[in-house]
Amino acid sequence: MKHRVEKQIGKGLLWIETGELAKQAAGSVLIGYDETVLLCAATTGPSRPGTDFFPLTCDYRERTAAAGKFPGGFIKREGRPGLKEILTSRLIDRPLRPLFPKGFYNEVQIQSFTLACDRTVDPDILAMNGSAAAVAISPLPFNGPLASIRIGYVNEKFVPFPTSEQLEESELDLIVSGNRDSILMIEGFAREMPEDLMLEALVTAHQYIQEIVDLQLELVEKVQPTRLTYSEPPFEKLYEALKEKYYDAFWTAKRTVGKLERYEACTTLKTKAREEFFPVLSSTVVGETFVKTDDIVDEVSDLDPPADNKSWDADLFDIAWNELEERVVRDQILSGTRPDGRGMQDVRDIECQINVLPRVHGSAVFQRGETQALITITLGTARDEQRVDGLFDEYSKKFMLDYNFPSFSVGECKPIRGPGRREYGHGALAERSVKPVIPYPEDFPYTIRVVSDILESNGSSSMATVCGATLGLMAAGVPISNPVAGISVGLVKENERWVLLTDIMGDEDHFGDMDFKIAGTQNGITGIQLDLKIDGISLDIIKATLVQSRDARIQILRKMLSAIPRPAKEISTYAPRLFKTKIDPDKIGLLIGPGGKTIRGIQDRTGALIEIDNDGTVSIASSDEASAQAALNEVTRITGSVEIGKIYEGQVTSIKDFGAFIEILPGRDGLCHISELADEYIENIHNHVKIGDRFPVKVISVDEQNRIKLSRKAVTKDQD
Repeated sequence: MKHRVEKQIGKGLLWIETGELAKQAAGSVLIGYDETVLLCAATTGPSRPGTDFFPLTCDYRERTAAAGKFPGGFIKREGRPGLKEILTSRLIDRPLRPLFPKGFYNEVQIQSFTLACDRTVDPDILAMNGSAAAVAISPLPFNGPLASIRIGYVNEKFVPFPTSEQLEESELDLIVSGNRDSILMIEGFAREMPEDLMLEALVTAHQYIQEIVDLQLELVEKVQPTRLTYSEPPFEKLYEALKEKYYDAFWTAKRTVGKLERYEACTTLKTKAREEFFPVLSSTVVGETFVKTDDIVDEVSDLDPPADNKSWDADLFDIAWNELEERVVRDQILSGTRPDGRGMQDVRDIECQINVLPRVHGSAVFQRGETQALITITLGTARDEQRVDGLFDEYSKKFMLDYNFPSFSVGECKPIRGPGRREYGHGALAERSVKPVIPYPEDFPYTIRVVSDILESNGSSSMATVCGATLGLMAAGVPISNPVAGISVGLVKENERWVLLTDIMGDEDHFGDMDFKIAGTQNGITGIQLDLKIDGISLDIIKATLVQSRDARIQILRKMLSAIPRPAKEISTYAPRLFKTKIDPDKIGLLIGPGGKTIRGIQDRTGALIEIDNDGTVSIASSDEASAQAALNEVTRITGSVEIGKIYEGQVTSIKDFGAFIEILPGRDGLCHISELADEYIENIHNHVKIGDRFPVKVISVDEQNRIKLSRKAVTKDQD
């Protein structure tokens, strides 16, 4: 049976339908905002043996036919997902994942794709809401509903579902997900927005979320889904036994200084516990080869092995042990003791270096604790811009940031498979956090690429990338408007008690409840991202996080500015020299010449690269400044307008008894009367000038018919 719900939100109509299409899926909906329509479907399957995590897969695909377009390139069908599709898939996944119950390990797949797009409102928000609605009406156990909204800030007003044109003018691009009572996910970028205004934006977003939640609840009430029952793995008894015997030893192991040393101590303790609880299976355990730490083993050596372990399933050991590790870490934090001994608002030691690599156009290293980012900057020309196509109009990017996370950064051995969703997501977060301070092309016409290679990782490498990118850009001579820094704040919350943690490390991220990344300048926020492992946080926690993160950000900025207080005055000698000039669009053909002869001649003579836009903008690039300047001079000479009083280097093209015609610009010549050739009387002009002679002449007048009068003797008088 077909069901439909709808509600006016902003200037458009949001509607959801189910019961007509994709009926074999566990749950499917059509969702639309005015004339943009998506299909979202959720399916499930049994868990694979040995699975101890929730295997959720979210996929978003854009069908270009939805916007009446053909796919770009030679193959006229959609292939692997593009960056926008990958980032949207992550946006769908992040708020949905914590709303599935703990211990539910069934395979779940959620697919969303565009059916129609009016190129007004971005379909990503509809995909997020449609995916949540598809799960909500399915039999899957789901602690929903969940709703999402995008908020813009145009003319000092918050705008829900902003159009693409409004986002061009907006001071804010904010996506928020949540339920009726709390917020679950934030992804936003702003132009140095103050914290109090950002909090107001989140409050406004939550009000719209509540409206969409009501719409979904109305649909669920109509469908009346029957929920799937499942049983959580029975690891509680094993967990309690492990907790009784190893809690204190685990507490000590977790206080070991250094990430790798701490991991070694905890692994040694885990091996000891497995040997005691499951002695037959312990000899077959593969991959735990660290040398045992004597002081940890001594603490548990006098404990008797369990009297009866036959009732426990050895496959549950890892689940129970992970529960114990989580309990220890959370208890330490709630007691006021972080694993590395820091205070709750302390930032780890920071080191900043610039110009660490030769030849490249700019480089920097940013180290915070055991997280290290190596930054490389490359400056290029207009030919290096990235062309981006999709449902909306094609556009070019002059600023790019790529994030790489090699396996050795966490001490692992893995094959190199290219960037994954995490790398794309972290790179996009850092890129959009830094972009608001990048100079306009009119002021700095270079294409800019930032590459961040994470060489060590123990918490918040994306924010280290933001800090390192700022250092690298300043070292490269990019005149950014303000330095940007970023920090991640964590949370441990149990019942009504909660603790915020500045600059979280790996364990605090993994076993905590929140990863709240905030980047910005001294003036305000440029990037904000919230991920939760619980089913929401209050606005009070968000407000406290914004305050705490700002204090840390200012501290980090001071450290960064001590390494390089302002952008370098000059770009690298190895960077291309780039000049821009504007010519009359009617003279583009003159500059290009027949068959491109003129522009190719300039490039061959000077060695510079010349690019011309349809609006008359001419870009000149060369690795050598002198050749770029020479090319600019030739372009100016060819396309320049004749100015009265200006001196030009001219060439005699024709001689008459009354004077000589001299070409001062390509295709523009003027008459130098015989009386203006010299101070003395000239009886025979052919005795004074010949065709092909070159000498300076001054423009003395241009009449109504655009005829040019020149003087050679005026140049001599000026020189005298």
